[in-house]
Amino acid sequence: MQEFQTNKEDITQSRLIQAPINTAGDSEVLVEVDRFAFTSNNITYAAMGDPLQYWQFFPPHGEDAKNWGIIPVWGFADVIESNNTELPVGERLFGYFPPAHDLVLKPKKITPTGLADGSAHRAQLPPTYNMYQRVKYESGYDKANDNQRMLLFPLHMASFCLYDLLKSNDWFDAEQVIIISASSKTSTGLAYGLMEDKDAPHIIGLTSYKHLDFVNLIDAYDSVLSYDSLEQIDASKLTVIVDMSANADLLSRLHTHLGDNMRYTSNVGLTHWDESRGADGIIKERSHQFFAPSHMQQRIKEWGYEEFNNRSMRYILKSAAKTAPWLKIKELNGLSGLSEVYPEVCDGKIGPDEGLVVVM
Repeated sequence: MQEFQTNKEDITQSRLIQAPINTAGDSEVLVEVDRFAFTSNNITYAAMGDPLQYWQFFPPHGEDAKNWGIIPVWGFADVIESNNTELPVGERLFGYFPPAHDLVLKPKKITPTGLADGSAHRAQLPPTYNMYQRVKYESGYDKANDNQRMLLFPLHMASFCLYDLLKSNDWFDAEQVIIISASSKTSTGLAYGLMEDKDAPHIIGLTSYKHLDFVNLIDAYDSVLSYDSLEQIDASKLTVIVDMSANADLLSRLHTHLGDNMRYTSNVGLTHWDESRGADGIIKERSHQFFAPSHMQQRIKEWGYEEFNNRSMRYILKSAAKTAPWLKIKELNGLSGLSEVYPEVCDGKIGPDEGLVVVM
């Protein structure tokens, strides 16, 4: 039973180890991972493994385990052993899994549509990451759509939360929204949502020169500029920034260019996870770190789970439908296939129109 692990001190380094054979205990189920997506979002999980506790979800096995971590992935798994009367063998789940052969879950809060993992080591982790959906009870579930769902659901859920943040704050009075790292799938998911809203400000996508043609092609932004040309942005307009890159030097240039008209920056992703995190010129008092699970929990508390699910899924279905025509899905052969391509993911060499799926 193999397990894919990442070096905590150097996340570009990975290894495959033989993990012990798992069995289900009292009231537990053993699920076999069928397939999962792997994107730059997973590299963000690794880069933020300690501060945001991503390393805590799935404890690693093997020698020197304390120096290694398991990056969580979004995917599908099937129950192959069950000591829980409510979850029979054959049940299919969508949610958060390790890049490994299997996982033991201790189900709680079981409903016809989902459940939570009640394993003790996950009790203090963000609740939204501990939820699993029972897909066979979903209306219209089609296994043929699993790949697209794995790739886009977690990213476009973050897109929905960002859209909700901006809209609920009246766009922070901005006349334009700048999205940095405009080729990322979370960025395009946000841009498509903003495009649907007639009240949204002008949407500017900022991207690298090599991705300029792609970002123009997908028709998600009102205008697109390369990082080299950001000074062409009209600095006289009130502006809100959504930064998916964490490239501090780039953000510093943009803040300096906009000056006091930079009304708000939402720091989201780490597509440039290896860039310097500190730079002069950033207006820190108007810059705030965004964590999608916290936003989700707040909205679930305010709206109720059903209403949150209805609103977010309507959004995701629309943004996914606009993504589908250009998304090219590449299937990898198991964990060995992931090991081969992992350095390219870390180096940002996977095309923005490509989605990686590991088939176990």
